[in-house]
Amino acid sequence: MKKKVIIVGAGPGGLSSAMILAHRGFDVTVVEKADRVGGRNSEIKLGDYSFDAGPTFLHQKFTLDEIFAEAGRESSDYLEFIQLDPMARLSWSDGTAIETNSDVEKMFANIAENFPGNEEGYRRFMDDHAAKLRAIYPVLQKPYHKLTSYLRKELVKTIPYIATTKTVVDVLDDYFKDDRLKLAFTFQAKYLGMSPWKCPGLFTILSYTEYKYGIYHVQGGLCKISQAMAKVAREEGAEIKLSTPIKQVNFSDKHATGVTLESGEILEADHVVMNADYAHAMVNLMNGHRKEPDDLKGKKFSCSAFMLYLGLDKIYEDEPHHHILFADDYARNVKDIQSESKVSTDMSIYVRNSSVTDPTVAPEGHSQLYVLVPTINARHHQDWETTQREYRDLVIDRIIERTGMKDVREHIVEEKILSPAGWRDDYSIFMGATFNLSHTLDQMLYFRPHNRMRGYDNLYLVGGGTHPGSGLPTIYESGRISSNLLCDSVGKEYSRVDLAPALLNA
Repeated sequence: MKKKVIIVGAGPGGLSSAMILAHRGFDVTVVEKADRVGGRNSEIKLGDYSFDAGPTFLHQKFTLDEIFAEAGRESSDYLEFIQLDPMARLSWSDGTAIETNSDVEKMFANIAENFPGNEEGYRRFMDDHAAKLRAIYPVLQKPYHKLTSYLRKELVKTIPYIATTKTVVDVLDDYFKDDRLKLAFTFQAKYLGMSPWKCPGLFTILSYTEYKYGIYHVQGGLCKISQAMAKVAREEGAEIKLSTPIKQVNFSDKHATGVTLESGEILEADHVVMNADYAHAMVNLMNGHRKEPDDLKGKKFSCSAFMLYLGLDKIYEDEPHHHILFADDYARNVKDIQSESKVSTDMSIYVRNSSVTDPTVAPEGHSQLYVLVPTINARHHQDWETTQREYRDLVIDRIIERTGMKDVREHIVEEKILSPAGWRDDYSIFMGATFNLSHTLDQMLYFRPHNRMRGYDNLYLVGGGTHPGSGLPTIYESGRISSNLLCDSVGKEYSRVDLAPALLNA
């Protein structure tokens, strides 16, 4: 008889597990409280406009390809990918701007033009980080639920990169003289919700991965990835129950026996995979095994994001697909965010204008803008209800000032604001920390919540709150790692798909 697996949450990690486990012959049921799949990777609809709720940069595409291959599929059969060239525009308040590119020669020329004298540092960065990624990548593909995991030979190669007090900015000091250019290689720390002045230096691999392998858009938005994953999971026999919140995970001692739904129905299982926000789940869904909120607040959490989703009756054809507007004083902006108490009025802003690439997300002649402002999480209960409209106006003022969208206010026909309080309340994210637990050295590898939860024999974690961490590729990987551990526990054989070596060694 097939082993029964219940997956709590249809986010990217849960859907990765659903695809893989259903393909390997398990009886899989996914329970999702929302009326759509995806979690933070879901679709937001405002009238005839479609938006990604969260992630908009698809990097390290080969990991996504591997997850589809694990289920016997080709991602391109389900999704239309467009590699962006250029990848993004980065701009500063002094008028400096640079188009980023994954073509080495184009990027070299862009740096030489805008930051002369730094271009050779870029070549050294790319050469050095090729070796760095080759060393670190295998470490991110393995679980760390046992201390003996540190004895693996591949981990030894990473010690120079991991066992260091250097931050991302410290590492970049070795390559670039211009502080503005350093930001072009540090803003990727936003995937972790961390300050580049605090983020461990090993994470310069994030910017290298983008500059080496490029950034992709998915036609229809990155939310289509989760929808495609759900389609594959269903094709493999998984059942996905939407609008089905759970009340609690059920236990017999340290063995998970299934879940109780809010409706009172009990679903029994041989294994449970948890894809709810980690801290929210530990506080609210663990029955007699819960953690106290104050205990979890002692951990380090990422920042949050203030979001605007704007439907326009106009297309700004001359504006880039991705545009990052750095604060006038970026270091101060980041310090304010890390304080978890001060909302920066000198904010950095990310604007995605995907309608210049993708005609499917808005009516003909219209477009949509996705605006993200990194800001404090909800630890200190900022009163967003009374301040969010004023803050929205400040954000739009800055977009008007720093971009070619001078008349954007007159063309907004649909709008949604999502504050850190909204992430907390509407998406059940602990403290509204959209990027989950911080990736400090004491919250990584063995010291991060384990893929098989410590103290339980059949309860698994997937998502940004477990190893390898937040960001779409690593969340997909968490789904695979946890699925492999589950299979190992019952002696289920499988062949692991690994497309990375050919790319990493190219």
